Parts: sequence; structure tokens; C-alpha cells
Amino acid sequence: MATKHEVKRYKANLSDELHSAALYETLANVEKDETRKQVYHDLAQSEHSHAQTWADKLRANGVEPKGEGRALKTRLMKGLVRLFGADFVLPTLAAAEYADRNKYQGQQDAGRMSADERHHAAVVQALARDGDAHLPPGARIAAAESWHKGAASGNDLRAAVLGANDGLVSNFCLIMGVAGAGTGNKAILLTGLAGLIAGACSMALGEWLSVTNARELASTQIAKEAEEIDEQPEAEEHELALIYRAKGLDANEAKRVASQMMRDKDKALDTLTREELGLDPAELGGNPWSAAGVSFCLFSAGAIFPVMPFLWTHGVSAIVQCVVLSMLALASIGVFTSLFNGRSAGFSALRQIVIGLIAAAFTFGVGRLLGVSIS
Repeated sequence: MATKHEVKRYKANLSDELHSAALYETLANVEKDETRKQVYHDLAQSEHSHAQTWADKLRANGVEPKGEGRALKTRLMKGLVRLFGADFVLPTLAAAEYADRNKYQGQQDAGRMSADERHHAAVVQALARDGDAHLPPGARIAAAESWHKGAASGNDLRAAVLGANDGLVSNFCLIMGVAGAGTGNKAILLTGLAGLIAGACSMALGEWLSVTNARELASTQIAKEAEEIDEQPEAEEHELALIYRAKGLDANEAKRVASQMMRDKDKALDTLTREELGLDPAELGGNPWSAAGVSFCLFSAGAIFPVMPFLWTHGVSAIVQCVVLSMLALASIGVFTSLFNGRSAGFSALRQIVIGLIAAAFTFGVGRLLGVSIS
């Protein structure tokens, strides 16, 4: 018979596999491309096979397997897929698969599952990078070999959640600090709205500067690389040959491929930009104006929650409603963070609430002390 620890591990593994299977099935249902649809079906079937293994182990130990596990997280991810499409969640899914690729490595009873999970991580990351299909052959080679580079990178969902969290926590703490000082309802409301606008503008400006500077730096580096291709083609061809040798080609084949690549300077520049500089010429960091607008909206969306109660009530009632509404918003953000932090939705929500309340209590206390000392 298995120990309690082993049974707990079986349950966790079963929950993970059923969560993944349900998500892949949803992706298959919304996918219009037949090839990708079949890939999702195959991944779901593989996850169901893994789940069956853990379910059988539980039954062998007198434990009846239950449901999907992580039901809230599963429903949330499935809802995001249906609402925004597969591309919106693929970066998050790819990062999660990459993080879990070795989760069975130390579990001797997992059989081939460890190899399967590493394969799943590679497949999902390839799907997430499928936009590279329009690139020239040299760039596709580079992308295919460096699939793991983007696994831990940021993505739209993560940025959206963290942006809203910044607005919520900062304005919640600001309002509680002012409320602790004993100021009137109108002053608290004005402070909250001012904090919302100031914070959103600051985030937007910071994002605009960040993206603009990144684009300018990338453009300068690419221009320098293009200049080197024109002025020192032999040296750049040698660099290309070294890149292909590092990918496993023998010296003669690497030289042949590099020589062929240099006949098309655009392809050569694309490959050198990706491999030598680590840049994507097609993106260069994105559009600074859209990034600024998104940052402004996300920060505002989070910051408005603590302010809202002061629009319709005042005094202790407004403060209590502010705390309750902020706690609900913090819990929601915690649930969303569970999609990419590997923890359960309940744990993530509770942690978010506790941290937010501690920060708000601290600023409330500081406001109370300052209010008393000033008065």
C-alpha cells in the first residue's frame, strides 16, 4: 500500500493531468486549423492517458479519484480560451508546460511521463511561436532551435494581471493611509481619483519610454549589423558558419549554408539579428503607444475599486466597503495569478488578500500616527 504522502502525490498528479487535458480539449474545440486541432487532440489524449495511470494507482490503494481538480483554474482558463482565443493563453500555457517539464523526473513510478512532459513543453512552445512560420528559412531554423528562450518570458495575460494589481494595491494603500489620518469623505475621494490618474499616467509614460528606448536600441543594433554585412561580408559569413556549427552541422556543411545565406542579405541579417543579438526584427518590442494605452487602462481598472465606495457613501461605511471590495478584487487577481504561478487558485487568492491587507493596514497606521501628530 502507498503511504499518505504518495497518495497525496497521486492526487496532485491526477489533478494536474486532468486540468491539462481539459484545457487542450478546449483549445482543440476552438481551433480552426486542422493541423493544430489534431495536435491539441493528441496532447489531450496523452494527458488523459497520464491521468488514467494516477487514477489507477489511487484505486489500487482504495481511493476513488475525484473530478478534474483545480476546477476553478480549469474553468477560468477555458473561459479565457473561448473569449479571447488560443493565442491569448498559449504563452501562459507554454510557460507552465516548460516549468513542469521535469516534474516527473524524480518520480520513479511515472514511467515515460517525464519524457512525454518534456515533449509537450516543446510542442506547446512551438505552437506559441507559430507566427515564425512566415519568416525566411534561416530565421525558422534559429527559432526552432531556441524554442525554450521564450518559455519564461512575459505575456499578455501576466502583464494584464500585474498591471491591474499595481493599480489596486497602490490606490488601496493610498486611500487607507488618508482615511487613517481622519480626513473627510471628499478629501479621500479626491485623493483616490488623483492617485488613480497620477498612477495610470506614470505607468503609461514609463511603458512608453521603456518600449521606445528598447525599439531605438534594437534599431541601432540592427542597423549596425546591416552595416557590418555590407562592409565585412567575409567576417559575417564566418559568424553564420559558427552559428550553424553550434547547431550541429559539420564545418563544410556550415560553410555551405552560411555562403548560401549570405547571397540574400535580408535573410543573413534576419538570422544574425536573432542569433547574435537575440532580437526579433518583426517586433522590436511592440508599439509604444498601444503599450502606454494598455498600461493606463489596466492600472485604472485596478485602482478604481478602492475608490468606488466613496462615490455613494461616506465615513466608516465607505471604509469598510472599500476594504471588502478591495479584498474581492485582490482575490480575483490571486485567482488569475494562479494561471501562471503553478499554485492553487485558493492559495493564490488568500496570499494576495493577506499581502494587500497587511500593506493597507500599515499605511492606515502611518496615516493615523501622522494625523494625530499633525493635529
